[in-house]
Amino acid sequence: MTGTRAFVGASTLDGSGLALALAPGLAPGGPETSPSFFHGFATHPQVLARSLVTLADVTATRYFQHTPSTQRDPVLTAHGDRLRAEVFSACNGVYARLDLLGDGLDGGEIGSGTTNVDLGPATRRALTGVGRAELLHLDVGVDGLRVATPGVQVVERPVEMPPRWVRALGNAAELHHGLVPVLRLDGAAARSFVASLPAATSTARSGWLTAAPSGARLAPRRSAGSVHVSGLHRLAALKRLLVHVRGVTVYGPADGGEGPALVEVALPGARVSVGLTAEAWRGHSGEGSLLEGLAAPEASGDADLVAALLAFEPVVDVARLARDAALDEPRARSALAVLAAQGRVGWDAHDAAWFHRELPHDPDRPERDNPRLRAARVLAASGGARPDSDGFLVRGSGGDHRVRLAPGGAGPDTCTCTWSLRHGGDRGPCQHVLAARLSAAAPPAERRSDDERIPRP
Repeated sequence: MTGTRAFVGASTLDGSGLALALAPGLAPGGPETSPSFFHGFATHPQVLARSLVTLADVTATRYFQHTPSTQRDPVLTAHGDRLRAEVFSACNGVYARLDLLGDGLDGGEIGSGTTNVDLGPATRRALTGVGRAELLHLDVGVDGLRVATPGVQVVERPVEMPPRWVRALGNAAELHHGLVPVLRLDGAAARSFVASLPAATSTARSGWLTAAPSGARLAPRRSAGSVHVSGLHRLAALKRLLVHVRGVTVYGPADGGEGPALVEVALPGARVSVGLTAEAWRGHSGEGSLLEGLAAPEASGDADLVAALLAFEPVVDVARLARDAALDEPRARSALAVLAAQGRVGWDAHDAAWFHRELPHDPDRPERDNPRLRAARVLAASGGARPDSDGFLVRGSGGDHRVRLAPGGAGPDTCTCTWSLRHGGDRGPCQHVLAARLSAAAPPAERRSDDERIPRP
């Protein structure tokens, strides 16, 4: 499988601690067979243990038409000031991330790098048994992820990262990039909301999440300060963290409409964030949210330049990155879209900033994972997108489609194809809009006239 890494050994647990096998890690200096990220104690051991099990709950669940799964393998990144673990649900419609902050760790220096680990059933049982006052020692790297707890012995089988997780990581980052904090709950109100969440096996409930005396409630109509949530049961895993919850922030689209949502739970020394797609049946891997950035003419080359400047920053300064790369910010932003499509950057809504994670470099992945982009490039190269007085005529399977591009990106682009009529801009632009953009951006000498079309097969 392209872009995967073999594990260097099996996980083990003996009297000295629990060691989960790590794949060879990617650190600032390149691949390392035995990466070392952190060695020390958890300040809040039960918070860390339950947060990891919460992630295991998410990735082991198929929320749309509920069925359990055996998938339990988070992506783990060390940023120098924090550790992050990220997963997707088996149905790909739920993203979850643990941010273990610096004050949640004690006694060691946090390094830099990315790897993926296995959290199998035996590991889950070991973590579930961690008590509030029990010492919990972490050794992330060298011998794997060692969680030192007494009295348990288990060996875990290693797993590979699911290929569609890379596509999903990019789309999740872009979707969350457009979200803003809308609803905040503190203390008892936050715990009341988490306690009221329906079970994962419940019937999907959707509506506008709004503040209420008891915490928050799901209302049928939009009101000020409300966020639309599709499938409230997809937040069920957060109930495991109930006694540790200090606050809840719910993020929604900046325009206040329906769309994806993100729920962030504040914990002692940590945060757990759960992102939901706009509909419970939709998966992150098919959202197409990065297509606009990927279609920029210079995006691929710029991405290579920008990637060379990243060094596992927990908060990427885009303005500084643009200056260092001698790019304007729109081009740097498109370069980040390419890197997101490769799984190499993510978005933290709490910090309102990109962060760097590193996965095996696969420059062909963005186009391979986005068939609309591939089709658009073929159309543009073959003269299938022709400018006229009212926009573009773009060749389709049943005839030409009319595409109108909004001047300067001031509004939505439109197309008369079935995809656009069905989805609008909700799942990224159609191939005809992308083809028109590519044609509009190409120098006149590179545009093919109608007479130069490549014949259809």
